[in-house]
Amino acid sequence: MWAFFSARLRMWLILAVAAPLLGWLLGRIGDLIEARRGPNTVSRVLKTGREFLGRRSRGPLAPRRAADPIGVRDAGVPKR
Repeated sequence: MWAFFSARLRMWLILAVAAPLLGWLLGRIGDLIEARRGPNTVSRVLKTGREFLGRRSRGPLAPRRAADPIGVRDAGVPKR
């Protein structure tokens, strides 16, 4: 069935579903290793993989991007 999908749809499925799930799994394993043995090379590599896949992900399962750090403010509205 996978062969019947267009290349664009296959790429979207990979980026929208598989990449966020794999990123979550890598981060979860890294967190568990770090909780058990403390920060080490393996946990750092797994967390780096989670961050990389988080930047590559799109779609409904992608991590939310950081919003404006100041927040939504309207300069024209007086402070109360």
